[in-house]
Amino acid sequence: MIEAVWLTFAFTMGMLVRAVGLPPLVGYLAAGFALAAAGQFIDVPLENGKILQHIAHLGVLLLLFTVGLKLKLKSLISAEVIGGGLLHFTITTAIFTPALWLLADLDLRTSILLGIALSFSSTVLAAKVLEAKRELRAFHGRVAIGILIVQDLIALLVMSIAGGATPSAWALLVFLIPLLRPLLYRLLDSSGHEELMLLFGLLLALAAGGYGFESVGLSSELGALLFGALLANHPRAKELSDSLWGIKEVFLVGFFLQIGMGGLPDGKAMIMALAFALVLPLKGILFFFLLLFFRLRSRSAFLSSLTLTNYSEFGLIVASVVLPEWMVPLALTVALSFMVSAPLNRIAHPLYESLADRLSPFERNLHHPDEQPISLPNTRVLIMGMGRTGSAAYDHIKELEPRLMGLDSDPSKMQTHEDNGRDVFFADAEDPVFWERLSMPQVEAVILAMSDIEAKVIAARKLRECGFKGLIVAHTMFPDEAEAIRHAGADHAYLTFSEAGVGLAERVRYQIESNVQNSGSAT
Repeated sequence: MIEAVWLTFAFTMGMLVRAVGLPPLVGYLAAGFALAAAGQFIDVPLENGKILQHIAHLGVLLLLFTVGLKLKLKSLISAEVIGGGLLHFTITTAIFTPALWLLADLDLRTSILLGIALSFSSTVLAAKVLEAKRELRAFHGRVAIGILIVQDLIALLVMSIAGGATPSAWALLVFLIPLLRPLLYRLLDSSGHEELMLLFGLLLALAAGGYGFESVGLSSELGALLFGALLANHPRAKELSDSLWGIKEVFLVGFFLQIGMGGLPDGKAMIMALAFALVLPLKGILFFFLLLFFRLRSRSAFLSSLTLTNYSEFGLIVASVVLPEWMVPLALTVALSFMVSAPLNRIAHPLYESLADRLSPFERNLHHPDEQPISLPNTRVLIMGMGRTGSAAYDHIKELEPRLMGLDSDPSKMQTHEDNGRDVFFADAEDPVFWERLSMPQVEAVILAMSDIEAKVIAARKLRECGFKGLIVAHTMFPDEAEAIRHAGADHAYLTFSEAGVGLAERVRYQIESNVQNSGSAT
């Protein structure tokens, strides 16, 4: 009965806020407040249900495990990510702490912890916004996600220190966990692509990471993150993360419901939330100038900053551990920030275009290496997407045309291609900045071998908009996708399975003809 009420409220409020263009998370918080209000008029124990608390905790652990799966050191080791993330955290906390201490009449510990909680930006909202705009792999998207991971690590450190739990002697075994990586890799490889892989992820996140760390006196959140990080460099880490996405999202609904059901916001909570929302633009402005300091162009700095201009569900997770009495005003603050941030991010590109003349003068003369112009003066054939199909095409064409270049949006593949003698550079065909700085005066043919259909459509359209008159060919799985690619400007879009069938038939035909010739010679 109670679970049916939870689901009904969550679904209804989620649909309502989505209809007006807001993230469903705002609706889940509103559903929690509505349930708290309903509990005052009906005799049903809606508040603080053990089932909901357990679901909420599982959602947090799965969130941290999937964050760990993205925790690649290469994506963090850059000045703008580490420097921008740490400087913003330090400056924001240093501003919020004395302001809360003096103006809100709070004790110093509460002021510091609240300042820390308010310094974080939302990983969930940023990931959803960037994914919806297909900009997770764009330069500004990678900078934003990198900074968010730095913030998540800080949040876990704060929870571990402020939580006050004393680890047992068995906690020292944690330092041996990295030795398990080869075994975990083998188990992931052996788990297939269906329910066993999903169960393997749940086992690591909830049992090994969550319960395992908790049983030795360590943070279960830290355990979930660590086990996710152990698999971050595995080729199937993204596949595992995608398989857990839906379950994690459902469990996180319980987390936001639980926050709202913790109590209705009173006048003081509403005033505090409104005050925090009013200073939200300052958070984005600070990000903008910090990223400019690290040599980003104004456009990239603006887009990254807008993605990070919100308050975080991680602030709520921190508060649930160290400041439970502040959960309601913080929940209201996060909801208000989402209501501001989500609509602005949907119009981020035209918004920058309208402000470009005012923002570009703040740029430094030096640009970040990832934003320097790309010139291909001696290239005749360009292959976009260096997976299995692109690599096979590269190796075959190289025998006939040495003036060949490959492009791929996964920086972790660069070393592998270099070891195999391929000339490949990192770039994302879905990033508008890439097309602004690309020069390829001698390119005569482009092969679109990316795995994503939208990337192929964008690339074909951008190539024609840039004035490219040469040959554009692509491959895809379905006829409707092939038509979309051709409509965007490609000359040919081949169906992968059809071409594979033709290739197999050609091989059989060649063998039959060879056998006939050999038998004729023998006679």
